Amino acid sequence: MNFAPSPLPETEPPHDCPNCPRLVAFRNELRAEFPTWWNAPVPAFGDPDAWLGIIGLAPGKHGANRTGRPFTGDFAGQLLYETLGKFGLAEGVFAAKPDDGLKLNGAIIINAVKCLPPQNKPTPEEIRTCRPFVESQLAELPKARIFIALGQIAHQTSVKLLGGRLPKAKFGHLAEHVMPDGRILIDSYHCSRYNQNTRVLTPEMFEEVFARALELRRSIAAA
Repeated sequence: MNFAPSPLPETEPPHDCPNCPRLVAFRNELRAEFPTWWNAPVPAFGDPDAWLGIIGLAPGKHGANRTGRPFTGDFAGQLLYETLGKFGLAEGVFAAKPDDGLKLNGAIIINAVKCLPPQNKPTPEEIRTCRPFVESQLAELPKARIFIALGQIAHQTSVKLLGGRLPKAKFGHLAEHVMPDGRILIDSYHCSRYNQNTRVLTPEMFEEVFARALELRRSIAAA
């Protein structure tokens, strides 16, 4: 399998990042069971000149942990990349594999936690430990003035790294938070299989988030 390179290679954790013992042990188990999978910290994917930053939770076992590209190979990615394409933020055909040639235009995807956690549930310590990598990536995106957080954990990480305060920035679908430096964070329910199957998140609700991001971009450009 050909794996997608990171648009921000100098900011990524090492392939054998040792920082979280529980995640390292899980990674080693999966490397023994599935030696052809990526099984490593998943790099960012997208446009290094992005105006929009999308912050996810963590790699999925059969998705990004297998393919090495965020939201690629699992149920959640289908809705995300279809929506990005609909709003002109992706070009090419999404075929759920890292060498499908898909490109993002004006957007970049970064996970709050770079490695796969058991049961898709990172611990608070693992989230904190991974935060410096995300922070360094955001620092390399000076054109990104609008961010979308997919889910509660991504929201918390985004607020802290963008300089906001969590007590004043409560998570809610389509909630908007203006950070001290003027950057804007929009919340979305995560596009997980569970949220889609239970109709917590519908395609229409998800599209509203990206439509609002584009509206805000136009407002910023016109100011």
